[in-house]
Amino acid sequence: MKRAVLALILTSALVVLSRASTEDAERALRTTVDQVLAVANKAKGGRTMAEQLTPILVRHICFESMTRRAVGPGWRQFTPEQKTEATDLFTKLIIRSYSEKFTPGERPEIKYLKASSPGAGKVEIPTTTVYKGNRYNVTYRLEDRGKWLVTDILAEGVSFVANYRAQFDALVKKGGAVAVLDSLRQSVART
Repeated sequence: MKRAVLALILTSALVVLSRASTEDAERALRTTVDQVLAVANKAKGGRTMAEQLTPILVRHICFESMTRRAVGPGWRQFTPEQKTEATDLFTKLIIRSYSEKFTPGERPEIKYLKASSPGAGKVEIPTTTVYKGNRYNVTYRLEDRGKWLVTDILAEGVSFVANYRAQFDALVKKGGAVAVLDSLRQSVART
């Protein structure tokens, strides 16, 4: 009898903690999205949208984790200096690509759906977004790293990290870290 009561208490505590975690993660995501939209809504002037969004995005997205996961097992071949450069270049590329999606003054309509926790310290928050008349299903993956950070984004079911992983795998096989860095440098130079 005591075991059953203890199990019920532990289960209830885990449900409460999980609910609190998903609520904290959703609050962090909403704050980030609101900050991004506030900048995008009034972006004009000398600085580019990417320059204006960078301080917000680097605070709320774990670009090191995204870069490491996008490169995959080949990441072990990178020196610490190459890892830093790859993360810096990947961050610039992502922020520039992301910021190009916005039109100043056009505000998307975002509906947050029920968050779930696939594991301890991990939360997935699905959304539906209507932007310029088009509807998109976007899921944000967040991890608790002392604060909730976005570690992947799935647009229409396609993982951002997995999409880059497919590209980087071929580069790692072809020329290792040097090939990945060369590709990233070229991509950043083009954008």
